[in-house]
Amino acid sequence: MQVFDKTFNVILNKKRAELEKQLSSDVIFYYGPIDVSYQKVFRDFIEKLKDGTTSRNRLTIVLNTGGGSSEMVEKMVEIIRFHYQEVYFIVPDFAMSAGTILCMSGEKIFMDYTSSLGPIDPQINNGKAWVPALGYLDKFNELVEKARNKTLTDAEFLLMQNQDLATLRHYEQARDLAIFLLKDWLVKYKFKDWTTHQSTPSKIGQAVTPQEKQERADEIARILGDNKIWHSHGRFIGVATLKDVLKLKIEDYSQDKKLKSLIRSYNDLIVEFILTKNYSYFLHSKNYF
Repeated sequence: MQVFDKTFNVILNKKRAELEKQLSSDVIFYYGPIDVSYQKVFRDFIEKLKDGTTSRNRLTIVLNTGGGSSEMVEKMVEIIRFHYQEVYFIVPDFAMSAGTILCMSGEKIFMDYTSSLGPIDPQINNGKAWVPALGYLDKFNELVEKARNKTLTDAEFLLMQNQDLATLRHYEQARDLAIFLLKDWLVKYKFKDWTTHQSTPSKIGQAVTPQEKQERADEIARILGDNKIWHSHGRFIGVATLKDVLKLKIEDYSQDKKLKSLIRSYNDLIVEFILTKNYSYFLHSKNYF
């Protein structure tokens, strides 16, 4: 490691340690796509952090990602939960698509007024790039409906003929997995401590039932997975929408000057470094740089 990088790491570790103290938690930084090719790298990264270097049972992940594979999200959660009992997510900038699903596996999600999550349209690697699955499914279903109504044009008929049904089925499975994971983790982790109603006027103070937790999870999954609501795979969903429309509890640090300063000083410095180096994937912890 060059002298500059060593000095930079010392500065980063100081900022990370301050954030760890504030949250009583181990803190890691994740930047880049959520891809199965990084599975072993991420496994080793977490094992190195946990292997004799910490006795904490809470992990906070500062997450910056445009999304990726739902299958990899599931594996990441298995790795994290093997080592930690409690998980927080901090989203200083954005965590889209699969990143949004990953955030739902935590007990708390920290965001401020500039932070964003995204629709849970799963992304599939077609061999060239990551593509949103729901866009393909929506268009194909539209053509099926036009065929049913006998309004399909010749050009559209040719387009339907050229579709690979196995690929479309793969897209459906990716959609179903994304929804299943989000609903499962919301109930298991995010709603774990949701014991009494706090927002519904007629139910304030009443105990929350397992069925009500499941119904809320179903509603959140339905809204986040509905392209007709968001219109775009890359739509940024801010704190206000998450709290007011999805009724999702977010730890909003917009007015917490101390916490906001700790998060931004760590995140912004490391993101600037990543962009300068042109890295596509980057991890940071107390013993990994």
